[in-house]
Amino acid sequence: MTFRRFVALGDSFTEGVGDPDPSRPNGVRGWADRVAEVLGRDEPDFGYANLAIRGRKLRPIVAEQLEPAIALQPDLITIYAGANDILRPKVDIDDLMGLYDDALGKLAATGARLVVFTAFDPAGYPIFGSLRGRFAIYNELVREIAETHGATLVDFWRLRDYRDDRMWDIDRMHMSSAGHQRMAMAVLEALGVRHELETLPLMEIPPMSGAERRAANVEWVREYAGPWVKRRLTGTSSGDGLTAKYPAYIRL
Repeated sequence: MTFRRFVALGDSFTEGVGDPDPSRPNGVRGWADRVAEVLGRDEPDFGYANLAIRGRKLRPIVAEQLEPAIALQPDLITIYAGANDILRPKVDIDDLMGLYDDALGKLAATGARLVVFTAFDPAGYPIFGSLRGRFAIYNELVREIAETHGATLVDFWRLRDYRDDRMWDIDRMHMSSAGHQRMAMAVLEALGVRHELETLPLMEIPPMSGAERRAANVEWVREYAGPWVKRRLTGTSSGDGLTAKYPAYIRL
């Protein structure tokens, strides 16, 4: 498969948070950039736009990113939305997915190849594990909507590689560089695109005593979980003040 115009929509997952690169807009690279690098390798006229902004919930993604994406007339669209909604204390998943269904219908109507994602399996993870049932319901509805619109599905829930903590950033909420590389491989393989990407080497994790693990968890709550909860309570977002990395086509 070959593509000439790739547009990525969504939140931090697609923006690339957890895969730092100070040379790029917003300071991150991410799986979508990695996919674009492969797709543009042999396409001299290739263009890539990334409209995703960290912290965005589904409604703002649809309101802010859908029409600009369609206006770019892409032949490949990826979208991941809704994860920030199902992490909120209260959410009407059926209403949320009705909006998502409508949005995916509009994207599919462009004739572009459409790629969507399920959410990861949070079993065993602090804070998020208690929401596993919500994630499962969301994922089943995503699978149904993807089938309805003929979208390509990347089933994050079933990617067992992500049971390894090293596939996640230090904040335990976003994929690490290794996680983004693995996701780029999953997307390319779902599209049937040949690539030469390989899994990134994972550093050995030294064993920790019970006291050391408790101390690490306390530090994580102070540095990451606490501020995350505070943003939810105050209605602020880590993406406030940020703009899309690549609002118009570029070639990486």
